Amino acid sequence: MLYKLHLLQHIWRQIRLVASLPYVSLLVWILPLLLFTSGHNSLMAHDEALYASRARLMFDSGNWITPWQNAHHKTPGPYWIIASFYKLFGMSDTSARLPSMIASIFSLWLVYEIGKSMLGKKLARLAAAILSVEFLWLQYSRLSTPDVPMVLLVLLAIWSLIKTELHPKYRYFWSFIAGFSLGLGFLVRSFMIFLPIVALFPYLIWEHRRHYHLTNPILYLGFFVGLIPTCVWLWLSWQHYGNQSFQELLKFVVQLGSENNDKNDRLFYLWNILLKAFPWAFFGLLGLFLTVRRPIYRYQLILVGFPLVLFCELSLFSTRLPHYSLCLYPFIALFASVGLNWLGSIYERGIPPHLPFQKGKINILSLFAKKNLPRNLSYGFGGFGVLLVIVSIGVFSWGGSDIRNYATIGLAMGLGWLILPLVWISRYHFGKKFLTARYWIAGWLIPCWLALAMTGSIGLLSDYNPVLKSFLQQSAIAPILQSHPTYYVQIDQKTQVLLNFYLSIHPQKVASISQIPALSYAWIYADQSSKLSRPHRIIGTVKEYQLIQFLP
Repeated sequence: MLYKLHLLQHIWRQIRLVASLPYVSLLVWILPLLLFTSGHNSLMAHDEALYASRARLMFDSGNWITPWQNAHHKTPGPYWIIASFYKLFGMSDTSARLPSMIASIFSLWLVYEIGKSMLGKKLARLAAAILSVEFLWLQYSRLSTPDVPMVLLVLLAIWSLIKTELHPKYRYFWSFIAGFSLGLGFLVRSFMIFLPIVALFPYLIWEHRRHYHLTNPILYLGFFVGLIPTCVWLWLSWQHYGNQSFQELLKFVVQLGSENNDKNDRLFYLWNILLKAFPWAFFGLLGLFLTVRRPIYRYQLILVGFPLVLFCELSLFSTRLPHYSLCLYPFIALFASVGLNWLGSIYERGIPPHLPFQKGKINILSLFAKKNLPRNLSYGFGGFGVLLVIVSIGVFSWGGSDIRNYATIGLAMGLGWLILPLVWISRYHFGKKFLTARYWIAGWLIPCWLALAMTGSIGLLSDYNPVLKSFLQQSAIAPILQSHPTYYVQIDQKTQVLLNFYLSIHPQKVASISQIPALSYAWIYADQSSKLSRPHRIIGTVKEYQLIQFLP
């Protein structure tokens, strides 16, 4: 019996040891956020459904090079990846999203490795944990788009460049990996990969005398090897479409650089990041200020130079969309870890000893410390949490069923924010000195984790078009759509790409209703049904559309 007890204790110690490993603990932290759903999934239109449906076209046709009637305007990397997952796990929206989920996990580990080299293990783990609970990052980690895979390649390149300096013995290997990652990025994200490459120039040029990356031929060799899949695709595409293959790629990037369809101004990314990385963007600004004040030896032009140059590039680029800024979010997390750790030092010991302040001079940091910013933030967000709880309870009592989902998120976040004042009061009013800065910092992470976990659990991060998908799966509808082609004269583009994904037989566009054969099925706007002169019967109605069959 005693032997069994010792064996159980040994197993428990081993489990705790494994759980304390950074990679394992970070995986346990993010995995629920990636997997929690309401039990139903449906794609988001427009971009996610586009990538998933184009990959399905490759998968269904067996043509992975030229499945389109005309030359395509994007490199096929994302379609190849998603179609490969269709082949492995079957054709579904979950399979389409798996590449981004896996890329997100590896990105998390790379942020930890990059942060460990620059800031130390403690801040590196904190930065990776923060990245997991940045809303936009988590949202795109669960979408079948190429944004997170591209960020993974950029982070791999940055980490490899750092490794070349840390391990000169393996310099050529890591240089090759860095160049290969950036070259492969062109296959995944086309010309967009050149924005982070340009953002690396301050580090590559101004620190050249120390690392000599720009005169390292292996770096360029890796880059050109990474371009080989794209070059092979271009060659095969050119044989099929001619010069149109090159023209479409160039025309698309010129169009993006000259148009701003959403009319977003040059301050778009500033307020959008502050909103979609709340509250971490504010800690990130504090961390950026601290990092500029006390530069990081060797890596200042990566940690500070890269995101600042990339932010300027994105702001000057005419087309401004939220997901274009995803490459900044790992650096927001790194800066936020610096800022939050500094506030944690004030929480625990007052003004941090490694940040001396000169007497008689006005200093923003000393002003923050003297006014006890951690205490004020604790009480402020605690009050915000109380407000969220009260509003959420009110919504549960009197609100409709749709808004109650959001009240659930508000309740989870509100209860989480109460941790901050409870930790502060317990330490400084009840003498619970064991509540160190680790507990206070956890009081920031837990509310965001709970809110995002609840958001995923009720389907807001996975089930974007449940009405359309459930309609297509109805027993009276599904057999028709699986065995008969459908036609349409006009459908909005978002609905069209969703139908292209969910229907095994893509709907065909016609110029007019008269061109649709008798006994065929068609999608029309519901308000047009009564105006049709041809005899027909209504099969079903979904949103503003009806599926009808024309009678002879």
